[in-house]
Amino acid sequence: MQEVNLIVQSKGGCGKTFCCASYAQYVAARAANQVEVHCYDTDTSNRTLSRYKPLHVQVINILTRDNNVDIRNFDGLVEQFLEKDGIGIVDTGSNTFIPLMSYIAENNIAELLRESGVRLILHVPIEGGQAQVDCIESLGRILNDVDAEVIVWLNEFHGAVENGGKPFEQFGVYQKHKDRIVGIVRVEKRNPDTYGKDIEQMTKLHLTFDEVDSTAEMTFMPKQRLRNVKRDIFAKLANLPVAVNALNGADDGK
Repeated sequence: MQEVNLIVQSKGGCGKTFCCASYAQYVAARAANQVEVHCYDTDTSNRTLSRYKPLHVQVINILTRDNNVDIRNFDGLVEQFLEKDGIGIVDTGSNTFIPLMSYIAENNIAELLRESGVRLILHVPIEGGQAQVDCIESLGRILNDVDAEVIVWLNEFHGAVENGGKPFEQFGVYQKHKDRIVGIVRVEKRNPDTYGKDIEQMTKLHLTFDEVDSTAEMTFMPKQRLRNVKRDIFAKLANLPVAVNALNGADDGK
């Protein structure tokens, strides 16, 4: 593959799968059949991404019969990165974060992929509010342990990502590693009684943005609000320095 995108975060419930599903939909729309897009779900506790049928997600089972994590099962996934063409997108679970980070570090996966011509990008969601401290600590560990480029998603659903009035760009972790943080995607807070419930319903039904338009489960205004969400997120993703945005004649996915 020319590029592999891993969505990683040790803190659960921070919007990781929403970010992953949104990014996968954007890449698939933007690629417009110019390159293959391979989606994988390795989340052992909550296989959410694989329920989005239009994404054709491959489930990677890393559990043993005793429900223990067998990190060696990532070997086969890495081999797919090296053997297949196109762009890879991988949803990971918070319960496998520590063994996965250890696997990547111990096996020099970032260096291996780089030497093989595969660009590795780690997408890290940061949620504002009570979960922010844990999310920032996780981001720091990722940046310290893995020599790869990072895209940070600032999820403001539960509040802005800030510290004493300082924005994320003034955080110590950003200042220390800003040469490797190649992009920031801000998922802005919206009205929880309208947009919030619409996004929650879409996520609960495991619908893509395109499927929302045709479903009978939603009425006109929720569909319109979700079109606004899609338009906003896709516009921000279009500014990222990622492989799909460099394609000739790429569609913006609107």
